[in-house]
Amino acid sequence: MKRYCLPYELRAELRKIHGELYSGDGVENARRIINDFKNPTKLISVGDIVTFNLLSAGLVPDISFVDDRTKRNTAPDEIMHGTKHPLFKTITVENPPGMITEELLQEISKAMDSDNPVRILVIGEEDLAALPAIAMAPLTSVVIYGLPDEGAVVVRVTEDKKKEIQSLLHRMKCKEEE
Repeated sequence: MKRYCLPYELRAELRKIHGELYSGDGVENARRIINDFKNPTKLISVGDIVTFNLLSAGLVPDISFVDDRTKRNTAPDEIMHGTKHPLFKTITVENPPGMITEELLQEISKAMDSDNPVRILVIGEEDLAALPAIAMAPLTSVVIYGLPDEGAVVVRVTEDKKKEIQSLLHRMKCKEEE
């Protein structure tokens, strides 16, 4: 079974910004991001607020990861309903905090191959989904994830970025079950 677990010693490294920070919040920030990234191969959003803001700005991500939570609390109804779109095919996946499960990895892989927008509703936590999304995304894709109280981080998927993230994932070994 392929899965990843976040070891304590990697937490600080994962808090580092792995792309370009767009400070601010809301639809205006989403519009700035959209204007800077015309026609990426895939546009991937990680987080309820980021997804909500992109949809509110009129852009439907190719893949979005949401968990109906924001800052560890239940997201307001406006946000929960606002991450849905008629074009989305919604897939529900269980993924505990601090982990990336095999099921999540499989759904990311399927979503990358989909010609239709996919919304992955994570029961648990979606934060770490950005890592395999970057590792699996086609080159010239863009992954956007939220940074609470700061803004949105935009990651351009390049060969170097994929290698950097694959190296991080490689260090996220799960302790074998006893």
